Amino acid sequence: MFDSDEETCWNSDQGECQWVSLEFPQSVRVSELKVQFQGGFSAKTCRLEGCPKDGDLTVISHLYPEDNNSLQSFPIQEAPAVDKVKIMFENSADFFGRIIIYSLDILGENAS
Repeated sequence: MFDSDEETCWNSDQGECQWVSLEFPQSVRVSELKVQFQGGFSAKTCRLEGCPKDGDLTVISHLYPEDNNSLQSFPIQEAPAVDKVKIMFENSADFFGRIIIYSLDILGENAS
C-alpha cells in the first residue's frame, strides 16, 4: 500500500467497519488523501479522523470514493494540526465488508 508496487496491496478482514491508522513523527496538516482501491472492494464512504499526540480522535472530513480501480484524490480543507490520522472505511462495496487498497498517500505539510 505504501511501496508504490502495483503487485502489492493491503487487504482487510471481513466485517462492518475497517480502518487504517497512521502516526507521524511531528504534527502535520493534511491537505489531500489519495487512495486506490480494487474495484468491488472499495468503501462507499470513508471518515478521516485525526488528533494531537495525546488527544482524542475527531472527524476531519467525510469522503465518498467511487467503486473502481482508479487512483482517487480527496482535497482536505482547513485540517487541524494532527500527529495521528485514522481512516475509517465504512459501507464496503463487497458483500462481506472487505477492503483492498493498492495505494494510499496522505499529503500535507509540517504544522510547526
